[in-house]
Amino acid sequence: RRGIQLDEGRAALHAPADEPPLRARHRDGEEDRPRRRRERRERRWAGRAERGGFDGTGRCKKKKKDKGDDDDGMDMDEDSDNEEEKKDDGDGSDEEEEDEDDVAARTTPIRGPVPSEPGRWGSPLCAARRSGSTAGGGESLLAVGTVTGMTMNPLRHKESHVVLYRVVSGERLQLLHRTKVDDGSSGGGPVLALVHFQGRLLVGIGKSLRLYEMGKRQLLKKCELRGLPTMVKTLQAAGDRAFVGDMMQSMQFVRYDATANRLVLVARDRSARPITCQELLDVNTVAVGDKFGNVTTLRLPRGADTGAVDVSGTRALWDSSREDATPKLETLCTYHVGEVVTSLTRASLVAGGAESLIYVTVTGRIGALVPFTSREDVEFYTSLESHVRSEVPRPTGRDPQSYRSFYCPVKHVIDGDLCEAYGGLPYEARERIADQMERSTGEVMKKLEDTKNQLM
Repeated sequence: RRGIQLDEGRAALHAPADEPPLRARHRDGEEDRPRRRRERRERRWAGRAERGGFDGTGRCKKKKKDKGDDDDGMDMDEDSDNEEEKKDDGDGSDEEEEDEDDVAARTTPIRGPVPSEPGRWGSPLCAARRSGSTAGGGESLLAVGTVTGMTMNPLRHKESHVVLYRVVSGERLQLLHRTKVDDGSSGGGPVLALVHFQGRLLVGIGKSLRLYEMGKRQLLKKCELRGLPTMVKTLQAAGDRAFVGDMMQSMQFVRYDATANRLVLVARDRSARPITCQELLDVNTVAVGDKFGNVTTLRLPRGADTGAVDVSGTRALWDSSREDATPKLETLCTYHVGEVVTSLTRASLVAGGAESLIYVTVTGRIGALVPFTSREDVEFYTSLESHVRSEVPRPTGRDPQSYRSFYCPVKHVIDGDLCEAYGGLPYEARERIADQMERSTGEVMKKLEDTKNQLM
């Protein structure tokens, strides 16, 4: 049996004769401190493994012994931690800091990659942040859409929720409430898109679009628009309009009528596009990316939203508008990137420079669509592209214009990669193209560099 004897304020350990003595500590050598720390850590872990394994909570629970068990084993369990504490008393302050790190590592909860039971966890799908809202007292709120028990094939789920948090001092989140928006049996669908809309929360739930207002215990549903094609994938808002991206049927422009408290479909795209991302350019124009690797710019026709306003002041019991009577969006630009576009954003890569449309593809490729500001630039690059197209080598034999028009004809977009290939052509070809454009080779190269410098 191992005992403890106190001598001059220090603990001295006395082991039985058959056990080897502990290695003497060298307090004078600085090089021995890392080794002593490592050995002490190994002894701790070995002791915990003998008592039943590592405890992720940092609290080593004592095993219950039967009446017939040996008392010596209980003494070993009880005194082992005390032994380590006594050994640590003789070390310096740097070792005490190391001990605090060990304690912090032991108290970190260890959780496996799978839930303890089916349906225990909810996967977050989207988030929307509201800041500086007068309805919420000028505080910052974070809304997170979650789904529980979701399977992809077949596509179904148990229930969907919208969880609302308060951002406290910009450092931590405080849970306010949790609202169930779909129970899985009503055919609603998961929450894939959230956006702040006029001090409220606009939520895309399957084929429906709902407007919620903040309540004390849960979100309060104000109005709803049903009958969207497949599933709401992306969502943005500007003013009283909402720009809804469908998973298979492209864009839908929706307007909120505050007088009648309803959401009205204003216009939709005439082409079916599997939307993956979108970026709002202005109140009437939006850029979208689809799964086929196309970037398209859509615009609302002038006067298309006048029919969405109920001037009579009466509200019909049902929407009597026909499919063919709904205004269609105009296609301004179309360009085939060649890879699935995963994100779009409007930003400037140079301080004080003009904004460009930046896109990212599924393979990590980053590209930009730079807008032209003068008619001279449009004519220059259109002429350069047509001349370089006939001179550039084709390793695969495919025409560059047919590749950029893989799914739909390219429209109002100049192939920048093709124009940049002008610098890699032979000298005779560059001189011939410059003569046809009535410019010199230096002027053409300088124009290409100036356009590139505007972006980066």
